[in-house]
Amino acid sequence: MNIRIASPSDASDIAAIYAPIVRDSVISFEADPPSAEEMATRINAIIQSHPWLVAEDQGRITAYAYGSPHRGRTAYQWSSDVSVYVGEHARRTGTGRALYQQLFEILKQQGMATLYAGVTLPNKASVGFHENLGFEPIGIYRNVGFKSGAWRDVGWWSLALQSLGNAPTPPVSFKTLRGQLPRDLRASR
Repeated sequence: MNIRIASPSDASDIAAIYAPIVRDSVISFEADPPSAEEMATRINAIIQSHPWLVAEDQGRITAYAYGSPHRGRTAYQWSSDVSVYVGEHARRTGTGRALYQQLFEILKQQGMATLYAGVTLPNKASVGFHENLGFEPIGIYRNVGFKSGAWRDVGWWSLALQSLGNAPTPPVSFKTLRGQLPRDLRASR
C-alpha cells in the first residue's frame, strides 16, 4: 500500500469510493453522490489548508482521508474535523488506520491540537474504529439529519493530538507545509 497526497486527477476514483456510501447508506448526509468534477473542486479547496490523502494498492485508489476546518471562527483554528472512507474491498485491512495515522501526523506538524470525527448513528464499526485510535465520545446531535425516511443522530468523538500551551502560534497551512513532507508522500499520479 502506498499513501500519498490526493490530486484532482484522483477525483474519479474518490467519487467511485464515496458514491455507494452516499447512495446506499446513511453514513453520509449527502442526497446525491458528487460527480468527479465536484470531487476535484473539493480536493482543490481542502488542500489549501488541510491534507487530503489517498491509499493506493497496485496503482488503484482504495481509500481516502482528509482534514477540514472544524469551524470558521479564528479561535477554532487549532481544531480539525477528520474523515476517512475505505472502498468495500479494502475494509478491515488496516488501510483506514494507516491513512488516519499519516493524516494525524501531518495535522500535528501543521500545529493542530484537537481532532473531531462525526459518525452517523448507529455505526458500531466506525465507533469502534475511532475509539481504537484513541478518540473519546463527547456528545450526540439528536435528530440532526433526515435521510432514508428517518431522522438520524450524529455522534461526535475527539482526539487530543497535542498540547499547545497558553500562547499557541497559528497553524501552518497545508499548502505551506506540503513542500516539507517526504517526497514519496508528495508524489501524484
